[in-house]
Amino acid sequence: MAEKKILIVDFDVKGLESLAELFENHNVEIIRARDGVSAFEKFESEKPDLVILEAMLPKLHGFDLTQKIVKESKGTVPVIIVTGVYKGHQYRNEAMRTFGASGYFEKPLDKKKLLSEISKYIQEDVSVEEEIPDIPELPGADSVIQGLAQRLKKKTPSDKKA
Repeated sequence: MAEKKILIVDFDVKGLESLAELFENHNVEIIRARDGVSAFEKFESEKPDLVILEAMLPKLHGFDLTQKIVKESKGTVPVIIVTGVYKGHQYRNEAMRTFGASGYFEKPLDKKKLLSEISKYIQEDVSVEEEIPDIPELPGADSVIQGLAQRLKKKTPSDKKA
């Protein structure tokens, strides 16, 4: 499978590179942006799998950028906000409920918690077909499956009486 793409957005070069360094040993492509407008342009052209952004951004605020990305992707691209300015549950709740952020972290970052959260979103996709053996190769599998299906159809709420 192709490597995942992560768009990292921060106006501060040091903060941007610090976030990018977290992924040095992971199979991900890092896309960088330093303001909200260029970040949205890169989002549209690069089609990242995940976005990590600072809330305070020039040209387009991070909360507004989050809302645009969530709307554009129909919620399929997670956006994780990191901030050193907006601290407290009220900002976290607003970012997640109103603007659609998938995660919210305050600076200084707990890098282990951030990586743990991100790993939920960029894990390799596993096809179900790869995990299940080919049923027709098993003798009598069709009749077993049909029998189970018939049993399930016959069950009604009245069958659960003790």
